[in-house]
Amino acid sequence: MGRSIKDMIADMRSGDQRSLARMITAVENRTQGWVDIMKAVYPLAGSACVMGITGSPGAGKSTLTNRIAKDLVEAGMKVGIIAVDPSSPFTGGALLGDRLRMRDICTLDHVFIRSMATRGVLGGLCQAARDVTRILDASGKDVVLIETVGVGQDEIEVVRASDFVVLVTFPGQGDGIQVIKAGTMEIADLFVVNKADRDGADELLSEICAMLELSCSVRGEIPGVVKTSCITSEGIDDLMKLIYGFVARKRKEPGPAGEHVREEILDLMEREIFRTVRKSFLNNDALARGIDRIVKGKTDPYSVSFELIQAFLMQDEDISRGGTRHG
Repeated sequence: MGRSIKDMIADMRSGDQRSLARMITAVENRTQGWVDIMKAVYPLAGSACVMGITGSPGAGKSTLTNRIAKDLVEAGMKVGIIAVDPSSPFTGGALLGDRLRMRDICTLDHVFIRSMATRGVLGGLCQAARDVTRILDASGKDVVLIETVGVGQDEIEVVRASDFVVLVTFPGQGDGIQVIKAGTMEIADLFVVNKADRDGADELLSEICAMLELSCSVRGEIPGVVKTSCITSEGIDDLMKLIYGFVARKRKEPGPAGEHVREEILDLMEREIFRTVRKSFLNNDALARGIDRIVKGKTDPYSVSFELIQAFLMQDEDISRGGTRHG
């Protein structure tokens, strides 16, 4: 990065799309200095309403995200979109499938779309996605939409990065509510039965409402449920009223939620500890000796793993007492 972080942030906040894109690329690729970027960005973020849009593959998330973003812009808002696509098995990059379905908003002045790869994260989001959300927030976006890859019941990580979660489902998924019951049912603030022009939409809507009524004593406030069709525009006005309600709630309570901060700190710590441990043992004689013992049938990977962990912790204790790390 040839220019100073301060200058790049100033240009980004003045509306320079290239500076915004370059900062996102540096952070997503973990280029040297990315932590300094995030430290500078953090105090500037916290006012945007972040909405996760999740659901099973084929639910129409991209088309619905496209429609929501278009209506938000027409209402005078600036919108950032993170379209999380599957990772390429060859490069690790995003396959860009979702972006192709948002062609009619790509040229709008107040919309910025960034495609990101899952990078193998089963929960549908990587840590970099959280960082990019914060950069878009700091750039002046009123709303940031995170459209996840669509991995089904495991896709609950989006709740840790979002103020509100919209779960999109559709008729014809098979065993109705069973398809979305576990995991994702508990994280949604709004349920959308999309593709309402298809048979079975009313039945699915009734099933979701019935399940939510049964769980209302546990979770308190019952999430909204709306039926939509991007083909006929059925229910879109009702959906947008609920979306505007989320935006208004966020404006009354800006800043990150405590539980989100806790999870982010723990996630960052976990990744840094993993990186440190891996680097420490990658060319370590103790690891080589353990591998040799396993190959010769003298021990097993489980025993060696715990031995190496204990050795690593003891090294840290020696350092804290004034000693030096030894290999």
